[in-house]
Amino acid sequence: METKRYIGIDLHRNCFTACVRLENGRNYLSEWKLEELPRFIKKLRASDEIAVEMTGNTRFFHQAVAPHVARVVAVDPNQFKVISQSVKKTDPHDARNLALYLAKDLLPEVRMKEKAEAQIASLTQTRDTLVKLRTALKNKVNNILAAHGISLAKEALSSEKALAGVLEMRFDEMVELELQVIVEQIRALNQSIGKLEQTIRDRGQKLKGHSNLTSIKGIGNLGASILLSVIGDIDDFADEGKLAAYFGIVPRVQNSNETERSGRITKRGTKLGRTTLVQCALIAKRYSPYLARYYDKIKSRRGAGKAIIALARKFLGIIYRTLKNNWVFEDFPNFVLAESAR
Repeated sequence: METKRYIGIDLHRNCFTACVRLENGRNYLSEWKLEELPRFIKKLRASDEIAVEMTGNTRFFHQAVAPHVARVVAVDPNQFKVISQSVKKTDPHDARNLALYLAKDLLPEVRMKEKAEAQIASLTQTRDTLVKLRTALKNKVNNILAAHGISLAKEALSSEKALAGVLEMRFDEMVELELQVIVEQIRALNQSIGKLEQTIRDRGQKLKGHSNLTSIKGIGNLGASILLSVIGDIDDFADEGKLAAYFGIVPRVQNSNETERSGRITKRGTKLGRTTLVQCALIAKRYSPYLARYYDKIKSRRGAGKAIIALARKFLGIIYRTLKNNWVFEDFPNFVLAESAR
C-alpha cells in the first residue's frame, strides 16, 4: 500500500520549496525552479495532498498540479501565520509548516474561484485602484484652485467640460503646467476606467446569477458583476451568515469568562465587495419600503453608521436567498417574483 504523503509548497515568483511529509513524520525538502514544474509533477502520486499559500501565481500552480493529486489546499496566508506562530517551533520554514498542518487538517483554506470570476475580480480591483488615483488627482486640482481663491463643487471635475474649463484659467506658468499635466492624467484615467467598466459589464453578464441580481432594484450591471466576482459559487456558503462573515460585515465577538460582547465588524474579505454592497443597499432602500423602514428603525436607535451596516447585512441576506433560490424579481420594491421564479 502506498504511503500517504502531505506536501507543503512555499511558492515564490520564480521558484518553490517542497516539503514532503510522510505519515511517520519524516520530512524531505527540495528546491525547484518554477520552470521545472513539469518534472515536479511527474514525481507526484494520485494519493498526495498538497498545501500552498495563496499568492499571485497560486492559480497557475493549482491548475497544473490538481489533476495529478488527491487534493490541493489553497491557504489564507494571514490566517496561516497566526496559526503557525501560535506554536513554538525551532524550524520557521513555511513549506515544512504547511506540510505539518496539512497532515493535521488544520489549514485555513481559501476558495479557488472559477477562472471567469477570478478575472473579473482582478479587473474590478484594478478599476478601484484607478478610481482612487483619479480621485486623488481631482483633489489636487481642487487644492490648487482653492489656493487661488477658486472654489469648485466636489464633483465639478467629473465632466470633460469642467476639465477644459480648468485649462482655460490663467495662472503663473508653473501652476498652469502642473494643472495641464494633472488634467491629462485624469483624462487618460477616465478612458482606462471606461474600458475596464465596459469589459466588466460585458463579461459579468455571463456569470451565473447576474440576471437574478440585476432584477433587484438597486443593483446595476456593474454592481452585480462586482458582487458575483466576490461571491463566486453561492453553494460554497451553507447559510447567509457564512456569506456575511466572508464579506466581513459580522461583529467581532469577545469572550471574557461568562461575558460575551460584540464589537465592530470584522472587515475580513474584500473591501471593494463591502463598499459595493453598501452602495447597492443604500440605493435599494430608496425603492423598497421594507428596507427603508428597517434602516430608519435602526438609525433612530443606534445612529446612521450602525444603520448602514445593518442595512447592508439585511440586503446581503436578500442577495443570498435570491441566488440560492434562483429568484428573479418582477417587482422588487413589492417583493413580487417573476412567474418563472415562483
